[in-house]
Amino acid sequence: MRKIDLIVIHCSATRENKSFPVTSLIACHQDRFGFTGYHYYITKDGQVYQTRHENLPGAHVKHYNQHSIGICYEGGLDKDGKPKDTRTPEQKATLVALLRSLREDYPEAVILGHSYYVCSR
Repeated sequence: MRKIDLIVIHCSATRENKSFPVTSLIACHQDRFGFTGYHYYITKDGQVYQTRHENLPGAHVKHYNQHSIGICYEGGLDKDGKPKDTRTPEQKATLVALLRSLREDYPEAVILGHSYYVCSR
């Protein structure tokens, strides 16, 4: 079992007026990495999908994948392609529930947004 000390939240960087279902995420990652890089994906309707087993490293934060869990939510861009918090109430509720569950399994894990790694490094 991997030691998890980090949980990273991502957005799919897709427009709020476009659908990006879990099948599209999986296909995109299969093309890029040969496997799905996130462990969980939350669609606009609040449905959560486990897209990679937690025991396997993901492909979501370079240099941190060996000891982290990646969560991605659908959206993150406005209709014109500019960054925006597009999370629906359903996504927010699901994200909170998922994080609480993961905290039980990994109580020492730090929870950060992917932007922390992009902006602070």
